[in-house]
Order: sequence, then structure tokens, then C-alpha cells
Amino acid sequence: AENKLKDDTSSAKAGLQFPVGRVHRLLKRGNYAERIGAGAPVYLAAVLEYLTAEILELSGNAARENKKSRIGPRHIQLAVRNDEELNKLFADVTIAEGGVMPNILSQLLPKKTLKDPLPRGDATASQEESSNH
Repeated sequence: AENKLKDDTSSAKAGLQFPVGRVHRLLKRGNYAERIGAGAPVYLAAVLEYLTAEILELSGNAARENKKSRIGPRHIQLAVRNDEELNKLFADVTIAEGGVMPNILSQLLPKKTLKDPLPRGDATASQEESSNH
């Protein structure tokens, strides 16, 4: 019977991992409004949990791509900046130790030289000549 009562947290009722009770307490303490409805902390906790799960998922992928088993600030930075919507949400956010996005301006890349690739006309013409003989 004791186990039943323990599982009846507002988070468990809402099917969330994030603490609905703590969010409710912080909403009340934060002077955001005189009163806080019963559904507000549940909704906010759900939104926070979803955003966290999304960032963790993408960060985990970034860590795996770099052959690392632990997510670091760099992986969070890469995850957020490579996702259009998260990047927009965190546009004014600096991630400590996150580094910068790899980016080389096209003007700075080495130019294609004419020696390396054969022009199309020459390559096909020389092949046709050799096949005719």
C-alpha cells in the first residue's frame, strides 16, 4: 500500500520525469501572477522535458559522431546550432566551452586549377580516337 501512495506524485500522474511540484512551487514564488492554475505547472514541466529530451537526443548523436561516449558542452553546441529551430530559440545564448561552428568562407577555399580536371570535350574526343584505331 505504501508503494502505491509514493507513485502518486503530480509528475507520475502526468506521465512526466520533470518535477511538476517543483515547477508549481517556483511559479508561485516567482511573482509571475497572483495565482497559478493547476494545469500550468504540468504544461510547463512537459515543455521543459520535451526540449531537454530533444537537446539530449541531438547531443548524443553529436557525441557518437565524434566517437565519444560522454556528452560535453561542445556536443550540445553542435546539436543546437545544427538544428534550425533550436538555433533560433537559443540565438542569444552562449554555451560555455561550446566552441564555434566550423565554417570556411567560400572565397578562402583553394581555387580549382585548370590543369587537374580535363575539359569534357578533350576527354571524350581522345577516347573516341583510341577506340576507332
